[in-house]
Amino acid sequence: MATLAAVTRELACHAVVGAIERQGGTLYCVALFFGPDGYLGLHRKLMPTAAERCLWGQGDGSTLPVIDTGAGRLGAAICWENYMPLFRTAMYAKGVDLWCAPTVDDRDAWQATMRHVAVEGRCFVLSASPYLRRDALPADLHPVQGDAPDTVLVNGGSVIVSPLGEVLAGPLRDGEGILTATLDLDDLARARFDFDATGHYARPDVFALHVDESARAAVTYRC
Repeated sequence: MATLAAVTRELACHAVVGAIERQGGTLYCVALFFGPDGYLGLHRKLMPTAAERCLWGQGDGSTLPVIDTGAGRLGAAICWENYMPLFRTAMYAKGVDLWCAPTVDDRDAWQATMRHVAVEGRCFVLSASPYLRRDALPADLHPVQGDAPDTVLVNGGSVIVSPLGEVLAGPLRDGEGILTATLDLDDLARARFDFDATGHYARPDVFALHVDESARAAVTYRC
C-alpha cells in the first residue's frame, strides 16, 4: 500500500489496483484507489462469485466510493458485480465517469458486458483481465485446464470502451501487455445528452432504488 501510494504521488497519477484485504480472520476481494495524494480508499466486492463464497467475505454499502479525480469521477465494479443491475444503478447515480472493471472473465460475452455498461452508464469503461499460464503457478496446484507449462488458464481480454460503446483499445489477448487510449472527456456530455440512466431517462415515480451505505459490524458496543 505504501509503495503504491508513493508511486502515484511521485507520478501525480491515479491508479485502481486489485488486491486481497485481510481483516481479522476474513479475506476480502478489493479494488484500491490511489492518486496524487496517495491512498484514497477501497471498494470491497459485495458478492463473492460461485465457489468464492466458500472463502471470501462480503462487502457492505460503506465501500462504494466514486472518487473525483478533478478530471472525472472514478469508480470500480469487481468481476461479476458488473452483472448486478442495482449495483450499476447505484454507481450511475453517483455520476461515475471512469468505470474500472477488474476481472478474470476472459470470455467473449464479457466484452459485450463491458460495451453494455459503457452505453448504459454513458461512461468510459476500463476493464483489466490477466493473462495467466500454468507455469506461473506453484507446482502443487493442478488446474482443471491441464498441467502442461504453456497451458493458458486466463487469456486476457483487457479492453477500453467509450461512453457510446466504441472499443478504443483491445481486447488484449494471447500475452501480457499494456493498453492505452486517449479519452476525450467531452464524450461524456455528448453521450448523456439523450440518455442518462438515473437522470432525465429515469422514472422515479415508477422505479426507486434504496441504497444502505452504513457499515455493518457483527458486534457493536454501547457505553
